[in-house]
Amino acid sequence: MRKLDEFGIDYIEAGNPGSNPKDLEFFRKAGRLQLKNARLAAFGSTCRAGLAAEQDANLQALLKAGTSVVTIFGKSWDFHVTDIIRTTLTENLRMIRDTLSFLKEQGKEVIFDAEHFFDGYRANPDYALECLKAAAEAGADCLVLCDTNGGSFPSDISRTVSEAAGHFSIPIGIHCHNDSGMAVANSLMAVESGAVHVQGTINGYGERCGNANLCTIIPNLQLKRNIRCIPEEQMENLSAVSRYVSELANMVPNERAPYVGRSAFAHKGGMHIDAINKNPLSFEHIRPELVGNERRILMSEVSGRSTILKRIQELTPWVDKNSPETQYLMDEMKRLEHEGYQFEGAETSFELLVRRVLGKDIRFFNVKDFRVLCEEHWQDDYSASAIIKVQVDGVEEVSAAEGDGPVNALDSALRKALRVFYPQLDRMRLTDYKVRVLDTDKGTAAKVRVHIESTDGEKVWGTVGVSTNIIEASWAALMDSIEYFLYQHHQELTAEVQQNTKPDVAL
Repeated sequence: MRKLDEFGIDYIEAGNPGSNPKDLEFFRKAGRLQLKNARLAAFGSTCRAGLAAEQDANLQALLKAGTSVVTIFGKSWDFHVTDIIRTTLTENLRMIRDTLSFLKEQGKEVIFDAEHFFDGYRANPDYALECLKAAAEAGADCLVLCDTNGGSFPSDISRTVSEAAGHFSIPIGIHCHNDSGMAVANSLMAVESGAVHVQGTINGYGERCGNANLCTIIPNLQLKRNIRCIPEEQMENLSAVSRYVSELANMVPNERAPYVGRSAFAHKGGMHIDAINKNPLSFEHIRPELVGNERRILMSEVSGRSTILKRIQELTPWVDKNSPETQYLMDEMKRLEHEGYQFEGAETSFELLVRRVLGKDIRFFNVKDFRVLCEEHWQDDYSASAIIKVQVDGVEEVSAAEGDGPVNALDSALRKALRVFYPQLDRMRLTDYKVRVLDTDKGTAAKVRVHIESTDGEKVWGTVGVSTNIIEASWAALMDSIEYFLYQHHQELTAEVQQNTKPDVAL
């Protein structure tokens, strides 16, 4: 919540306190936060049929949450009223009216979510509007039109929002699900048609196919339509917020997500890269730094000599296009990619390759020996164990560990041994592990490519390994990942030492 508040989100809808004790306990703790931008909202439904609002246990729980804002959802599709909650159309209007009136009397800001509004409007537009009218007359501060099934088209959304907005003087909002893959487009069309309140989630997380993705909606509105959504200076934190929420949700970030994905500004083809180097506008719709992302020139056999040379020169500026090192690295890349390596998404492995060829690498450790044993007692917690011996500056360390399979056991044993020398490794962890079978016609003797993605909580990097032995391929990618982390840490320490040893200058 603090992260979203700092980012400039206006409302944070944080759960239904009437659904379970855990949500109610959350609101007790969240109430202690000193939010600067966001208003915390509790979420719940209208009172039950035949029950007065003040007697409804869920509404009492909403009040106990102690939030200044309450979001109430109510039926606006006649089919749901008669066939799902099984009451009359008149009673449903009473439930909406009484619920919102009761909450307004308690001094709450009330947002009304008209559930299934677009389906309801198609089936019975007069009744759907009656539901909005009942909420408006009861004092609703905002009327949110919900595409709850996620099946509407942008043209339908645009027309319906325009027609509904014309009946009311209070703010209109939009709430879209992504079941047809159009939640973002529908949300944008709603705004262009009069909506001023947009509901969604970071990265589009949500039930079924998800909700409208705020990480796409916000930059589209603010950068493309000049409609302010968050403070201008916060836009450059968009990618960081996206990754932060992914980490908390224990979800793998979508690399191809617009604006915030690692591939959003990645270029591979030689002609594309040449154009980007001349003028980024040729293949980029915005500057990546506007949303806290970065341009990536992917390493592959189709990247072209100039691209590979540029990456080499970042490490050794003296190398030019005619240097033998350049030709060697191009030939080596083509050879490795022919074997099954793919440096797209694993630029770290390419950088380490360049360093080794040019003699710029640093040997932080040597693996003297390792052994992996797999057990057949698969029902136990661990199915493999590993023993490893490493050497750092002439000092050896032997370590053993168990794991869920041989790769996990090796990873655990290696980290355990290296932490004796490099305790900072606690900051590093693997976020993704992929195995791709390359030549399936060879069955279990097939070659595999292993891609590992790692993070230190701030940076994300990818490494790759290829072999007919899945353990060997995993080991190569894992070693590169750890070596890169240690190199980055070494660079940070070197920079700090240089900064601290600068002589004072008298002015």
